[in-house]
Amino acid sequence: MGNYYDKAMECATLYEMESLQSFRLSQTVRRVYENVPFYRDRMIEQGVTPDDIKSVADLHKLPFVMKQDLRDTYPYGLFAVPLEDVVRLHASSGTTGKQIVVGYTRNDLEIWNDCAARALVAAGGTKADFMHVSYGYGLFTGGLGVHGGAEKLGMTVIPVSTGNTARQINIFKDFGSTLICWTPSYAMFIAETMRDMGITKDQIKLKAGLFGAEPWTQEMRVTLEEMLGLKAYDIYGLTEIIGPGVSFECEEQTGMHICEDHFIPEIIDPDTGKVLPLGEQGELVFTCISKEAFPLLRYRTRDIAVLSREKCSCGRTLIKMLKPKGRTDDMLIIRGVNVFPSQIETALLSVAGSEPFYHINVDRINNNDTLEIEVEVSEAMFSDTIKSMEDIENAIRVAVESVIGIGAKITMCEPKTLKRFEGKAAHVTDRRKLLD
Repeated sequence: MGNYYDKAMECATLYEMESLQSFRLSQTVRRVYENVPFYRDRMIEQGVTPDDIKSVADLHKLPFVMKQDLRDTYPYGLFAVPLEDVVRLHASSGTTGKQIVVGYTRNDLEIWNDCAARALVAAGGTKADFMHVSYGYGLFTGGLGVHGGAEKLGMTVIPVSTGNTARQINIFKDFGSTLICWTPSYAMFIAETMRDMGITKDQIKLKAGLFGAEPWTQEMRVTLEEMLGLKAYDIYGLTEIIGPGVSFECEEQTGMHICEDHFIPEIIDPDTGKVLPLGEQGELVFTCISKEAFPLLRYRTRDIAVLSREKCSCGRTLIKMLKPKGRTDDMLIIRGVNVFPSQIETALLSVAGSEPFYHINVDRINNNDTLEIEVEVSEAMFSDTIKSMEDIENAIRVAVESVIGIGAKITMCEPKTLKRFEGKAAHVTDRRKLLD
């Protein structure tokens, strides 16, 4: 049994949780029906009224909300409270269209702080810790999201944000950072820079890191824990739902506990929209049942995941989501085969001598899809014999094909030649999109 931030909620019985969810769901549906024309119109189209939603069992009657709906109602069309009650705005990057703008009331921020605090406690955080925040601040939800949870716990917060990597490392040493939150790709860059600076993991006090904002693999976890001397925990969130803290790992690390007293999860077939039973893989959908300003109903996240209610040794009864395999909009279809970048990362990290820095290039030549994987090799391997380089190239080729089922061209790169990322990593260039 571990420590809890809110034991009553984190260890509630299924009956207690579903009773609370049903009450909050029915109240939220009625409120958005009355205050948000978008929802009222959609529900009328679906032939549903608030009176039809009495419990969690009725959730499937509600229409889905898609990211495009959020863009179509930009910026405030889905807000369920007057703008004078909104005390903060956040937004997505807007790299593929209009930004997704979300608002928070004071109560929403308290909910967010509580969710983030649960994640920090589950990772072993206490009031005595120094919380080093390497997520970006600003419109991105990462930095301020974890910051608020850490302050709620009484931690000493070090709001470093991203960038200036050498300075980050010096702060580890000088300020005594014990917990940190960051993207996995930036953590890898920091670990590499520490190695170049001659700083070992014994010279810093980091004991745990919360990694999120992008998909990462179990193999990456092992690599980062070894290089940085910490325990790496998964934390999940998305701007549209609330930010980091929607779900989090405990010490068992067999999935992330969802704060289901605030967010009801479903898994659906991404093609048909049919709700799938526990244990089946599909698209993750969330319904917000306690938020005031921006309570999304049945929001399709595009993340591919699995839900589980298997008993957890930590004592928490909150439903778990397994680490997302990827996103439906990140999935590549190459020669008719579904390929996720995370699968390629798993294959690369299984081969000794390859570094966790890679880039995937997809193209179409003479009407045939091509797949090239650029991968860095270690300093020692790069300075080795041609025969050794050929051996590792062949090993990578075999590992990749065994995981994704199709062949790929492997291009070996010198150390430190591929781009590093301080935020979310962009591992794929799909040139076919320019041809379509």
